[in-house]
Amino acid sequence: MASQLESVNVEKILEQFDTESNYRKLAGRAGLAISLIAMAMSVFHFYTAGFGQLVAMKQRAIHLTFVLILAFLLWPAAKRLSRKRLPCYDVGLALAGLGVGLYSLLNYESLIYRAGLPTTLDLVVGIIAILLVLEVTRRTVGPELPIVAIIFLAYAYFGPYLPSILNHRGFSLNRIVEHTYLTTEGIFGTPIMVSSTFVFLFILYGAFLEKTGVGQFFIDLAFAATGHMKGGPAKTAVLASGLMGSISGSSVANTVTTGAFTIPAMKKVGYSPEFAGAVEAAASTGGQIMPPVMGAAAFIMSEMTGINYFQIIVAATIPAILYYLAVGTMVHLEAVKTGLVGMPKEQLPKARDTMKRGWHLMIPLIAIIYFLVVMKVTPFKAAYWSIMIAVLVAMLKKETRIGIKAILSALEDGARMAVGVASACACAGIVVGVVTLTGLGMKFASLIIAVAGGNLILTLFFTMIASLILGMGLPTTAKYIVLATMAAPALVQLGVPLIAAHLFILYFGVIADITPPVALAAYAGAGIAGGNAMKTGMIALKLASAGFLIPYIFALSPGLILVNVTWYQALHTFITALIGIVALAAGVQGWFFSKTLLHERALLFVSAFALIVPGVVTDSIGLGALALVYVLQKARLKKATAPTTLLNG
Repeated sequence: MASQLESVNVEKILEQFDTESNYRKLAGRAGLAISLIAMAMSVFHFYTAGFGQLVAMKQRAIHLTFVLILAFLLWPAAKRLSRKRLPCYDVGLALAGLGVGLYSLLNYESLIYRAGLPTTLDLVVGIIAILLVLEVTRRTVGPELPIVAIIFLAYAYFGPYLPSILNHRGFSLNRIVEHTYLTTEGIFGTPIMVSSTFVFLFILYGAFLEKTGVGQFFIDLAFAATGHMKGGPAKTAVLASGLMGSISGSSVANTVTTGAFTIPAMKKVGYSPEFAGAVEAAASTGGQIMPPVMGAAAFIMSEMTGINYFQIIVAATIPAILYYLAVGTMVHLEAVKTGLVGMPKEQLPKARDTMKRGWHLMIPLIAIIYFLVVMKVTPFKAAYWSIMIAVLVAMLKKETRIGIKAILSALEDGARMAVGVASACACAGIVVGVVTLTGLGMKFASLIIAVAGGNLILTLFFTMIASLILGMGLPTTAKYIVLATMAAPALVQLGVPLIAAHLFILYFGVIADITPPVALAAYAGAGIAGGNAMKTGMIALKLASAGFLIPYIFALSPGLILVNVTWYQALHTFITALIGIVALAAGVQGWFFSKTLLHERALLFVSAFALIVPGVVTDSIGLGALALVYVLQKARLKKATAPTTLLNG
């Protein structure tokens, strides 16, 4: 399939739009040394997953040590600097990272005994650690999160001088450093704990799956299933990105990986470059809300809420399915509206041949779901055993068999891909530490409720805006951590179930990846398609507009995420939500059975928004408005000579 499509410089696009991909690729002894360090990091985490973790602080200290060393060795201080040489100052910073980590590890017991009474050396090392974490985060994920962390650190120090709503007694530099570095409330807090366990193992799991060829298998399978349909390549993009996104935690990487195949195919059948890039971006972004992995945020959500990881992925399943159905409906209506056809079947992979060649690659995915759902083991153990199964299953066929070289490469890739997430988690831990130290979380929650006048809809709206703004500059994981400690409590206070409140902020942080003016996934899609970046972002936002609707539905009607409902109530909520999403798609596209008139379009939006709020009255209004549009269009189509059917693809 790949050979039939125009070539795309995936690496160049990733480097441009994904900071985590802008790393050095060194040869010689330096490259070998970095590879060995990365492999050692993966081996350490894989070993502790199978044979038992170390004491919490030691596990996290070793994890952070690897992260600091690799970040300084792999990521240059600025994009403009050469990625083919390793300057001495970065080697020095890597050694400083090693020293900081070893200090925590070797003095573990001493630090516990003198808790609350740090020595001067403890504080000096703590300051160095904080500065190193800020710098590696700036290099690997961008400057926004370190800036936020610095603002929070300043807030902890200058508390007495702030307005009354934010005022607190203030803390000395010694107290701030101690809390941030010498306890499990700051850098070594929950975020880095999750990064050093669940997150790393799932990233490593994804790296091994990629070596087996499962990514290409998903793409070929999606082309075989949908490529021949009306506007087929766009539907392929939706399906392939959903499959890839279920094991990937990066919107940009997912956009570029699957987009290298789907975007040229979309352009080939007549989609504009902007629409092709937007479809891929919207579909790929949804991967971060698609179980079972959901990026790193789902694991952190489990730790921060105390809710079982299995419950989280079950709750997230129906909203994720609705999101992809909505994007698929948008794509279908666009194809019908513009008369786009699918690709000739002879140019597509055959489903039978694809399954015959790669059916066994599905076993590791089925296995991880089995471990999580049936056996209900921890995500940590589920990932460990699934990696083992992925390697063994790949051996079943010659074309997917991976040797020692591929295994070592997977170990290296897994560690490298984990550095950005781990850096963000360590830096976000600084923010969380300040929140717990100063009590800012409850103050911020009270402030949101006060500004919204205690109104739930307004509180949801303000939380959405905060999520979108933070999500534009921060990685999804870091954004979630910040808002989980500050905004989620406000929603819970107003009666939103805990899991719904946390999924709400996660959804909007994810959608920020396709929300202009900072829509990195959309801009990456535009880079592949050769289209206008801002126009691509606006179209992606339109295609993903259901993503703005779904969180309100499950916040107001938790039945959608299976909270305290019977199967009948959950089914009722799902059906009305699905109808509302179809109405929204038709309203946004201006096409139902045919082109909509202005008043019909207005009725479609009324139907969509009425179906957000559960209840007999609102459901009746929503369904009634949609039925009226149906009657009006059917009556008009009777007079037309060439009627168009909604589902004729």
